[in-house]
Order: sequence, then structure tokens, then C-alpha cells
Amino acid sequence: MTEFNTRLVHGPAQNDNQTGAVNVPIYTSTTYRYPKIGAPVQYDYGRSGNPTRQYLEDQLAALEHGTRGFALSSGMAAIHTALAIFKAGDHIIVGDQIYGGTFRLLNQFFKRWGLNATPVDTRDPAAIERAIQPNTKAVYFEPVTNPLLQVTPIAAVAKVAKKHHLLTIVDNTFLSPYLCQPLTLGADIVIHSATKYLAGHSDVSAGAVVTNDEELGKRLYFIQNALGAVLSPEDSNLVRRGLQTLSVRMDRQQANVKAIIAHLQPLSAVKKIYYPGLSGQPGYETLSSQAKGAGGVLSIELADSVDAVKFVDSLQLFQLAVSLGSVESLVELPSKMSHAELSPAEQLKAGITPGLIRLAVGIEDQRDLIADLDQALAKAIQ
Repeated sequence: MTEFNTRLVHGPAQNDNQTGAVNVPIYTSTTYRYPKIGAPVQYDYGRSGNPTRQYLEDQLAALEHGTRGFALSSGMAAIHTALAIFKAGDHIIVGDQIYGGTFRLLNQFFKRWGLNATPVDTRDPAAIERAIQPNTKAVYFEPVTNPLLQVTPIAAVAKVAKKHHLLTIVDNTFLSPYLCQPLTLGADIVIHSATKYLAGHSDVSAGAVVTNDEELGKRLYFIQNALGAVLSPEDSNLVRRGLQTLSVRMDRQQANVKAIIAHLQPLSAVKKIYYPGLSGQPGYETLSSQAKGAGGVLSIELADSVDAVKFVDSLQLFQLAVSLGSVESLVELPSKMSHAELSPAEQLKAGITPGLIRLAVGIEDQRDLIADLDQALAKAIQ
């Protein structure tokens, strides 16, 4: 088998046309002709299968060491698809720091179906074991959380899950298959918001689900086809193209993060840095054992003497916007944005202070990014 970086550029063989096209064509047809009644065909209707989407799905499966991959119209569609394999009366254990959209989906949608979830600090496998009920079917978590970047040990969780015949479902968005491949560590299903690192350019919404279990693959395909939230051929091509530069982009992003941290650490205006790719940080040893990097997101806590709102409003290269994983750098103020619905007391309980800033670092020149942070800090110091 070829190495990972080669597989990013050279996906699965096409061998389906006579043109010699280097990249898979974009097949926009919504329906496909039957040679005759009863003849077996690979494709019949665009929702059920599309050659461009199939190419991407096969590549995603290969990159994650899975057997079946599924491309969906958004990260939330991917999460919905993975959770829809459960039935009324089932129970799942979820990380207590999961993405807000996942929390909303579980508590405002699936709960009506009778699917119940218990939040647990998944960094502690013993806590997971204590939360298991007779009807528990799975453990769902993010190996690196947002925005505090807490690290969960994938293999340890999977070991507990397998002991109790539970599925392990991992949202691998923050790390991508370039840095971490959860299926090789015992997970059963991997999810991505492909909008982020996989596509990488803030120009397509997409999601992915991958499994290494044939039976789960059949169930996931049924749901993908039944719900119909499939990725379009055009967007499948954009994600395919983004994948080709995944490792190059993430290498630059991580190098930029490390340069920014080295610059910010001595500054009195910065009280704390959250980045598990840094030696001595909480989660560093766990992350190092299961991933070859921590990605392009870091969080910093500003000193009390710095006006956090003025700081983010003064940034110029770091654009004030949600999302992450793209070529441009973004900044978010969790207390006013992602966690704004929580009361101040609830925010503090969750570790979200007024001075907490999340930086999603892009591929710009690190000197320009550092200069941008410096000028914003200068303006925000009270």
C-alpha cells in the first residue's frame, strides 16, 4: 500500500472512462439508464449513488482504514446519519464537551425519538463504565474538544466499549485522518465535518462517516439513502480536491501554531495557552500516543488587563468567524459566540472565561499572524 500523502493525491483508480482524465469527472446526472429490465446496474438514481461521490467515499474509507465511507451534505447530516442507527429506548454515553450542534441534535431531536444520552468526561474510562446502563449501545466523543482542547484516550474508551459490547463513535473533525485514525485504535465509526480540514477552503459544507464493519456499513447506507442528505457531485469534487493538500495545509497550520505559541508564552497579556500538542500541557502524553499532531486550533486566555472584545475586534488577518480548518485564520470569542446561550455561572463551570479566545490558524505567513496578534493586544490592554 502506498504512503498516506500519496493516497491523498492519488485516490482510488477510476477506470470508468476513455478520456484519460487525471481527476474523476463530475457526473451530474440524477438518473441512469438500465440496459434492460432486470439487468444489474451499479447506479440507478443520484441519491442512491453517484460516481463522483463514490470516488470520494472510497477515498475517505481508505484514508481512515475503513471499509465503507459515506459523504453527506454537512457535518450535522453526518452526525445525524451515525446516530440514526439507534432506536427508541436506546441509550448512549456522550462526551461532556461535544460540539453544541451535536448536543442540540441529541437533546432537541433524538430525545423525542426516545434515544437518551448521558454526558460523561470521557477522559476517564472508569466514569464511562459507571455510566453504562442495560440499554446503553454506544460511546460518542471527540478526541480533542472545543474550545478547551481536552484529550480523550481513544483506545482506552474503545476497550471499555468492547468489554460491554458497545459501539465507539468518534468525531475526528479536529484531527483529520492525517493526524489520527480512530478505527485503527478500536473505534467502530468515525465522523467528520468535512467542511473543516478535509475540504479546507471555507467554500463547501460537507460531512463524512466511515466504518470498518460491513454490517454497520449496510445500516449507514440505508440511512444515507433514506434520509437523502447526500453530498452533491460538485461538492464531492471540491472535497476531493481539498483532500489532495490536506497534509500540506495541516503541516503549515501546525507550524504556525507553534510559532504563535512561542511568541505568546512570555507575554504578560496572555494568562494561559490551551494546546495539547505542547509538551507539559494536559493531554499531551495521551495525544502523542494516538495522533501525530494536535491540529491548527489553539485557545488562549487573556489576562484580566486585556479587553477580550476589543482584542478580537481589532484583529485584521484573523477574521471574526465561526468554523476552523481552512486556509485563512479565524478567531472566536466563545463566551459571546459558541457558548453565549449559557449563563456566566454555567460558562465558568464549563471552563469558558470572558477572556478565553479560540484561534483557528491558517496557512498565512506566521510573521504576519504574530504581528496581527501583537497589534490587537496593544489596542486591547486597558
